[in-house]
Amino acid sequence: MSEQHGKARHRRSRKALAIGVPLALTAAGTMAYGNALGVFGQNAEPTASAAAPSWATATADGFASVNSLGQNGTYGGRDGRIVTVKTQADLEKYATAAEPYVIVVAGTINMNPVGKEIKVRSDKTIVGAGTSGHIVGGGFFLGQGVHNVIIRNLTIRDSYQGVWNDKDHDFDAIQMDGAHHVWIDHNDLRHMADGLIDVRKDSTNVTVSWNKLSDNNKTFGIGWTDNLVTDITIHHNWFRETEQRNPSTDNAAHAHLYNNFLEDVAGAAIKSSYGNYSRGRTKMVLENSYFQGMKNPVIKDSTATLVQRGNTFVGTSGRNESGGGTAFDPKNYYGYTLDKTADVPSKVKSGVGPRGSIGTSASASTKAGAAATTLTVAKDGSGQYSTVQAAVNAVPANNPSRVVIAVKPGTYRETVKVPSNKPHVTIRGTGGSRKDTVIVYNNAAGTPKPGGGTYGTSGSATVAAEADDFQARNLTISNDFDEKANQNLSGHQAVALRTAADKVFLDGVIVDGDQDTLLLDTAAKDKLGRVYVTNSYVMGNVDFIFGRASAVIDRSVITLKKRWDGTSAGYVTAPSTAANRKGILIANSAVNGDVSNRSFYLGRPWHAGGDASLDPQTTVRNTTLSAAVRTTPWTDMSGFSWKDDRFAEYRNSGPGAGGASSERPHLTDAQAAGQEVADWLGDWTPTAS
Repeated sequence: MSEQHGKARHRRSRKALAIGVPLALTAAGTMAYGNALGVFGQNAEPTASAAAPSWATATADGFASVNSLGQNGTYGGRDGRIVTVKTQADLEKYATAAEPYVIVVAGTINMNPVGKEIKVRSDKTIVGAGTSGHIVGGGFFLGQGVHNVIIRNLTIRDSYQGVWNDKDHDFDAIQMDGAHHVWIDHNDLRHMADGLIDVRKDSTNVTVSWNKLSDNNKTFGIGWTDNLVTDITIHHNWFRETEQRNPSTDNAAHAHLYNNFLEDVAGAAIKSSYGNYSRGRTKMVLENSYFQGMKNPVIKDSTATLVQRGNTFVGTSGRNESGGGTAFDPKNYYGYTLDKTADVPSKVKSGVGPRGSIGTSASASTKAGAAATTLTVAKDGSGQYSTVQAAVNAVPANNPSRVVIAVKPGTYRETVKVPSNKPHVTIRGTGGSRKDTVIVYNNAAGTPKPGGGTYGTSGSATVAAEADDFQARNLTISNDFDEKANQNLSGHQAVALRTAADKVFLDGVIVDGDQDTLLLDTAAKDKLGRVYVTNSYVMGNVDFIFGRASAVIDRSVITLKKRWDGTSAGYVTAPSTAANRKGILIANSAVNGDVSNRSFYLGRPWHAGGDASLDPQTTVRNTTLSAAVRTTPWTDMSGFSWKDDRFAEYRNSGPGAGGASSERPHLTDAQAAGQEVADWLGDWTPTAS
C-alpha cells in the first residue's frame, strides 16, 4: 500500500485498565500459564482429565509452595476432573464438592443473593475461561481447615452497595478464615462492598500474585488474630485507586512483598490513605516494589519489623518507614527472582489480571488426545532442519492436526510462507526471550524480483501465513529494509508479517518494521479472517497495522518509530474493512515511542483500490496513549473522509488521550459493550498450542 494512495456510579469513578509493556516470557509467566491452555469441558459435566493442559496442573510459588501442615505445595484440583460451568448452581455444586475439581468459569455469573460467598472446599482450582469468567455481586469463602485451593484468571466485581466505608455488608471477593495453601493469581478484583481479599484468623501458606486490585476502600486485609501464624507472599500485583489496606498485615509470622506496583492516580476521586502496613508483631520483607503518588506508602507499628530493599518512591508523601529488626530471609523458605524495580510498573500493568489465552474449547485439531507433531529448526545443524521454510515444506498438505515448528535461538535470514493448504501450524521460538529467535529479511514493495517485476506490498513479507489456525509465539519477525539506502526504489512498503487466514494467534512476539509492518488480511474479500495478537510488540511508522482482517491487538505495546530521515510523522492503523465486518480493535495496550509529541495519527481509512463499498474500522479502547498521539487522532486518506467510516475511542488514558468531540469520537458505554474483544473473535477462543 503506498503512503499516499494505498491503504450511574458512586462518586469515585473507576478508571479504565491501562496496560503497559507486555509480560516478558519469564519464569513467572511461563509457570503461570504453561504452553497448553485449552479446556476440554463444554458444559457442567466432567470430562476426562488425562492429558490435562498445563494451567490445570500448575502449582503455586511463594509460601503457598512450602511443605507444611501436611500439604506439600498448592496444586488445587489437578488430580480431579475438568468441568466447565456457566451458572451459579453449577459453580456451587463443584466448588462445594468433597472431591477435587478443576472448575472453568465460562461466562458471567450474577450471584443471588448479592453478597453471597460460595463456601469452597479443599482441592479445587477455579479458573476463568479466557477473559470471560466473571463473578458479579459475590465471591468465595474458604473456611477453617480448607486447603489446596487455586483461584485464577477471574474477574470478581461489583458487590458495592453505595456506602464507601461500608460497615454493614461483609461482601468480599475472596475471604479465608483459617484456610491454608491458597494461591490467588491473575485475577481482576474490584468494586466490592468490603474487602477484595481478606486473609483472616490464622490462614497461612498463601500466595497472591499478578492480580489487579482496584476501585475499593478496604482492599486487602491480613490478620484478625493474636497469633503469629500467617506466612504470605504477595508479588506482582497492581493496587490502583484503592484507599486503605494495600495491604494491611497484622500479626503475620512472615510477610514477603515484592515487585508490587502501588499507584494513586493524580486527579482521581479515590485517594490512598496508606500503602503497605506492617502491624502488630508482623515480620515483613518488602523488596523491589514501586510506589507512585501514594500517601504514607510504607508504615509500621512500633512492635512490627519491616525490612525494605530496592523500592522506588515517586511523588509519594507522608510516612515511609522501616526498621525493628532483621525480619527473615525469604530464600530460607523458597526460591524466587526479583525483577528490576524500574521495570515493575510496565511489567505489572501488562501482566496482571485474566489472560485471554485460556479458552473453553480447542479447535478440532487440538482437542484432548490429538498430539502435536514437533519439527525442530536450528542454524547450527542440531535440529531436523536448518531453515524455517524447510520445516514448513515438510508439513504434509492438508495436515489434520497441530504441527509445532520449534525454532532454536538464532537469526534466520530468510522468507517464510505457510501456504493455505497447511493449517494448524505453530512457529515457536524456544529461547528464553522473544528476542532470541529472529526471522528477518529485507524485501520491499519496489525490490526487483529475480524473474522480473517487483514484489509489491503483500509480496514483500518476511513471513506470510496463509493457512487457517496459524500461530506464532515467542519470537521476532522483522523486515529490515533500509529506506535511506534505497531511495531509488519506488515502493518502500516493507511487510514483516502478512496474515491471510482465519484464527491466527500471535502470542508473545515482536513484529518490527517501518512502513506497513503488519498486514492483517483475509484469504479473499468475502472471507472472514480473525487475528488475535496478545503480549506482543508491534513497531513501525506508516500504516504499520493495516488490512481487512477482524483483528485484535490486546495487552500489547505499539511502538512508534521515526522515519528514515529522522522525522516524526505517521499513522498507526489503516483498516480496509468490508462493510458489516469488524475491523481493527486495540485494547488494554499502550501506544508510545521515541518520537515527537503530537506527530502520529491513530488511523486513517484505507479504501483499497478506491473501493467505496468498504467501511474501515479502528477502535482504540482502555489503552494508554503517549503524547506522540495527535489531539485529532484520525485523518482522511486518498479522498476518503474518516468521518464516513468507523473510528472511535473509549476510556483511553495518558497524555495522548483526550475528551470526546466531533474530531475525536468516543463510544458510549452501551456502544462499548458491543465492541469487546469477544465481539471480534465470535465463536473462536484463541488457545496456545
